Amino acid sequence: MPAFSCFAFSFQRLASFFKLFSARPPTGSDDEMSYEIQRLADTLSKPIERRGFYREMQSFLELYSRYVEEKRSAVKLDWTRMAPAGQRIVSFDSLDEIHKKGKALNKLAILKVNGGLGLTGAKGALEVKDGLTFLDLTIRQIQHLNKSFRVDVPLLFMTSFSTYEDTINIIQRYANNSVNITAFNQSRYPRFFEDTLTLCPADADASDRTPWYPPGHGDMYAALHRSGVLDRLLSDGKEYLFVSNSDNLGATVDMKILDHMVTSRSEFLMEVTDKTRTDVEGGALVDYDGSIRLIELAEIPLEHRDDFTRKYKTFNTNNLWISIKAIKRVIESGGMHLPIIEKFQDLPDGRRTVQLETAAGASISYFKNAHGVHVSRTRFLPVKNTSDLLLLKSDLYTIDPNGQIDFSRQRMFENTPTIKLGDQFRTIEQFQKRLPTIPNIIDLDHLTVTGDVHFGRSVTLRGTVVVSADEGQRIEIPDGTVLENKLLSGTLNMIKL
Repeated sequence: MPAFSCFAFSFQRLASFFKLFSARPPTGSDDEMSYEIQRLADTLSKPIERRGFYREMQSFLELYSRYVEEKRSAVKLDWTRMAPAGQRIVSFDSLDEIHKKGKALNKLAILKVNGGLGLTGAKGALEVKDGLTFLDLTIRQIQHLNKSFRVDVPLLFMTSFSTYEDTINIIQRYANNSVNITAFNQSRYPRFFEDTLTLCPADADASDRTPWYPPGHGDMYAALHRSGVLDRLLSDGKEYLFVSNSDNLGATVDMKILDHMVTSRSEFLMEVTDKTRTDVEGGALVDYDGSIRLIELAEIPLEHRDDFTRKYKTFNTNNLWISIKAIKRVIESGGMHLPIIEKFQDLPDGRRTVQLETAAGASISYFKNAHGVHVSRTRFLPVKNTSDLLLLKSDLYTIDPNGQIDFSRQRMFENTPTIKLGDQFRTIEQFQKRLPTIPNIIDLDHLTVTGDVHFGRSVTLRGTVVVSADEGQRIEIPDGTVLENKLLSGTLNMIKL
């Protein structure tokens, strides 16, 4: 049967499945959700749009069905069956030195997860330094890699319906460069109401983004397969996929880890690093009944969450090295039932909506000889908020013309300062307004800022600095000010002498 006929048959079968329900079935049932999906499909006028919509919604319905069943059966993780991963996590320092330098690069592809929204727009499109975004710097890194080793490592960006346009606009700047760049979209799932379990969207219009969401990076495997990118990588002779978040500039190609993957014949490596006080929600690799598994904090019973944080000292960086052949094998042999991450969003009318997500690292249990590699914090430099952005944009880091990021040798200690910016700095617009230039923080240990605080230019912060403006009041720190082990509070207009 020709490929088109097979595809058409699949579409007809999906469409007929969803059209079985002409009257609304019982509340909360799979049948009712199928009815809801058909309601949305009927708002699409073009058959090609409905075809893609049905395929995407089939994956959503499978996830939703598992969610309802797990809620009904109240399945919980058994804390007593968990133990530290032990020898399933190897130290980066223990890995053998590279003995076939550059050879495996010809079989490598790089995927950057760029589906999330940052402080403004696509996180990967956020400016880091000198007008360059995370995506610009990533592309420069791969350009340098390909040129240095005379290889052709392709770069993939997994985007969402919210980040695709921003990503394409940046990629187009590099149309005639030495990097083969591909962008593909992950799924678009509908939020549903917590009380009625009915879908939020009134129709399937892609321009109305509010009731829709990208279902986490665990959707990566299905998106690679559905888009045809997975098969194309295999036909191009690629065997290994290095995955990381687009905002993590520390996640560069490490030849030592790649070589270890080849020599150890591992189908899946996860980079883990030491926790700090700000990493309490990071998932940890554990031994669960003799099998390796990634456990997220949300899966732990409430009474054991403090124990989990204290007992498991490392967490998942989401830097993943995966066998492409193994991905295809797992998908085509039944796929992955990854743990469901439940998130909520409160609406102005008081109702609450639910979105269901999965994490890519949770797939580790599906791969052979999978294990963790304990790496330093230099390979984990994410930007989740403006406090992280201040660190990355500061004089603590330098970025060379090849997009590589380096920690300043001028700092006495290797640890980074603890920075806590209050709600007045939450958005990028607020951040830029209150910090026209980034302070010098080479000798800073801790910074806390709350309230309406404005920093002048060329400010230097050292030791522990706390600046707290009273509600309704304002603190202005003049240009060139040096604050060392200072507490500023209340209402203050500093005058530079």
